[in-house]
Amino acid sequence: MSKQQPAQFTNPETPGYVGFANLPNQVHRKSVKKGFEFTLMVVGESGLGKSTLINSLFLTDLYPERIIPGAAVLEDGVCCVSDKIERTVQIEASTVEIEERGVKLRLTVVDTPGYGDAINCRDCFKTIISYIDEQFERYLHDESGLNRRHIIDNRVHCCFYFISPFGHGLKPLDVEFMKAIHNKVNIVPVIAKADTLSLKERERLKKRILDEIEEHGIKIYHLPDAESDEDEDFKEQTRLLKASIPFCVVGSNQLIEAKGKKVRGRLYPWGVVEVENPEHNDFLKLRTMLITHMQDLQEVTQDLHYENFRSERLKRGNRKIEDEEVNKDQILLEKEAELRRMQEMIARMQAQMQMQMQSGEADSSAVHGHHV
Repeated sequence: MSKQQPAQFTNPETPGYVGFANLPNQVHRKSVKKGFEFTLMVVGESGLGKSTLINSLFLTDLYPERIIPGAAVLEDGVCCVSDKIERTVQIEASTVEIEERGVKLRLTVVDTPGYGDAINCRDCFKTIISYIDEQFERYLHDESGLNRRHIIDNRVHCCFYFISPFGHGLKPLDVEFMKAIHNKVNIVPVIAKADTLSLKERERLKKRILDEIEEHGIKIYHLPDAESDEDEDFKEQTRLLKASIPFCVVGSNQLIEAKGKKVRGRLYPWGVVEVENPEHNDFLKLRTMLITHMQDLQEVTQDLHYENFRSERLKRGNRKIEDEEVNKDQILLEKEAELRRMQEMIARMQAQMQMQMQSGEADSSAVHGHHV
């Protein structure tokens, strides 16, 4: 009976090759197995096609049961104010698991129904800012806790801000909102319903919006420059994406037959607007920007916005103790000053009483001398 030879461990690579060049493959396998997380916020007035665009971007239906409020209703012949006029800004987060070619993406879309709908929009973005800060606060709390292995990242990585195509640039509300959040989240300006504009009107509106963004000092998300070792196609793609900001988009979930093939688009009497045709709108560029720079959006959120929040939060936490000590010292000083005032008041009253007693004694001695 022959004795079985033990299996030998052989070097599969060529001599002089260590093998750490395979590390990126290990990271890739681990990342694919773990999956990816991304949170996208959409903000804009009602009726600009935000929900339609998001469903078009990810080929899914995130809002199957949405109820759109009306403007006004009649009750017994009297016009009543409806929900839409008195409506406050709400936060609706919808999470969907998307899988494509074995890669899983946990996508959370944060919608803000009611933004810009009320008659008084003074405080309409406070709810949104509070939500962004709450996600930072929750992440900081989880990161500082004992169990940090399975932290769910719900921080807002990107905000699509929808601008109306019917105006002549940015409204005061647009400016105030973007200035309020530009240090908290990556803002990507989007001009909605671009099929209402001609090509010349689009270019004019884009330039006007960029000029106003620069004039008001608003920080929007800037795509990183392509590395020198990247291929020419990627460099050209990056250049075109940068030149397309703000993106003029059209959204649609309907399949329409055009030129003998089924396309997603909008049918008009004069023709078809194809959603994924770069000559018709910037939808394809917006989706390409989001997918190819998703990792960079997450890194900017982590390294810039979250770190700014974290440092400010820690400073504020330290300052609370210092403020309490300052307040205690201030209270002691105020009490000492009050005690001094009371002592001075008592001294004045005693002096007045002594003067009155002396004047009384002088008067009585004068009356006694007169009788004598």
